[in-house]
Amino acid sequence: MKKEWVRVLFRRRVYVITMLLIQTGFILGVIAGGRLVFRYGSIFLNALSILVCLYILNKKEKPAYKLTWIFLILLFPIFGGFLYIVFHSQSHSRKLRRLTKTGALKCRPLFTLPGTALEELSQGHRDYLSLVRYLQNYTGYPVYTHTHTDYFDCGEGFFQAVLEALEKAEQYIFMEFFILRHGVMLNPIIAALERKAKAGLDVRIIYDDLGCFMSLAPNFKEHLEQNGIKCMVFNPFKPILSSLQNNRDHRKILVIDGKVAFTGGINLADEYINAIDRFGHWKDAAIMVSGEAAWAFTLIFLHMWNLEQDAREDYQALYPWKEGACPVPGEGYVQPYADSPLDDEYVGEHVYLHIINNAKIYVYINTPYLVVDDNLLSALTLAAKSGVDVRIITPYRWDKKILAITSRSYYRQLLAAGVQVYEYANGFNHSKTFVSDDQVATVGTTNLDFRSLYLHFECGVCIYDNPAVASIKRDFLETLPNCHQITWEDCARNAFQRILSDVLRLFAPLM
Repeated sequence: MKKEWVRVLFRRRVYVITMLLIQTGFILGVIAGGRLVFRYGSIFLNALSILVCLYILNKKEKPAYKLTWIFLILLFPIFGGFLYIVFHSQSHSRKLRRLTKTGALKCRPLFTLPGTALEELSQGHRDYLSLVRYLQNYTGYPVYTHTHTDYFDCGEGFFQAVLEALEKAEQYIFMEFFILRHGVMLNPIIAALERKAKAGLDVRIIYDDLGCFMSLAPNFKEHLEQNGIKCMVFNPFKPILSSLQNNRDHRKILVIDGKVAFTGGINLADEYINAIDRFGHWKDAAIMVSGEAAWAFTLIFLHMWNLEQDAREDYQALYPWKEGACPVPGEGYVQPYADSPLDDEYVGEHVYLHIINNAKIYVYINTPYLVVDDNLLSALTLAAKSGVDVRIITPYRWDKKILAITSRSYYRQLLAAGVQVYEYANGFNHSKTFVSDDQVATVGTTNLDFRSLYLHFECGVCIYDNPAVASIKRDFLETLPNCHQITWEDCARNAFQRILSDVLRLFAPLM
């Protein structure tokens, strides 16, 4: 019994949480003690807070973050500035930024190994051309033609397609997910990976440490490696107060031989295929790309795989069409993209803004959270005021109560501008899709909240004049009958609720 007690007490999760609490208590204790012991301690800390506020004001950062931190410092002037310095002064972040930039430069010329369809696409007048050019010319993600797409409007269809694709793997399998949880979904996938690894395939898995913090056994990584699967735990969650802990790998990528790739909102856990009921019916979306666009996801994965290992791997050796061109017929245009919080370029947000701002007829949006800054809020309301049919589906049953209250605080402003807001009545809507004007759509991992848009590593795929655009639109319209449309009566709130909503919106960047 004593050994069992010691084992449980010092399990990694308990240790990490305990150390964070000790650090927080120590910092607060030092500050409080300083006021009592040192006569000029409070004067120094107040001066420090003023200097930190000046630094924040001049920093290249989202205004919402600046406002939140300055408010916190004004609210707690004695230790607010000191806490900001402790939270943001980790040197490891600078190293990671350097490695991110170096890796991106290495990958950039390899994205065009299959060629690019930009010149062909530019021949006609297309409303989405500015988005294509932005992603290819500035961020380095080309647009491809020789790609087949399959859209999945639920986790069950995605799961079946993944199992079938894994069995066809011949050279390598790369997997990158935010959440892995043992059960009906993950276990057969791991079994398939182990079989392929024993057959000699190069099998690699990346999973986020915080995303899997309470869902995987402590020896999961060791178990995979013993069975021939290479494994990387991204950004291990350490008991250190650091802003770097905010930068999570929220991507969902599965690549097979560089020829087939999956992405979307679906993690590998049982709720995503409705094998268990957590928040009612789990509504999600994903997409499979076969052909040239899959190579882009291969490079996105490899960039992340070598981010902290600084390995000199020959990426080009993994290119699947060395002997000839990709044989997959073209179906419109497909453009994968990735977003990193370490390059100061908000790719996910810019994709969404491009789609909203260029819409002429409609924009239909699925998102599990609706916690946005002024840029997106202004774009949504301006589009609606300009006669564009803007509709948004959020969940009715939420996984995070605070985010639910914060998301609903935006409803009145959106309704006043003419945006139609719906809540998925059957349960939790986890899809992240945009579709507009029967021409352009995107499926990916980026939520409409501050963490996804500005703090997490994310990815997605833009689709233009492609059959998948119609599938995404059809999925949205077929979901509407299962939704409750929000009215002014739904937004009626008492004084306490209004105050709570205002406070939560103020702290939204930190949620």
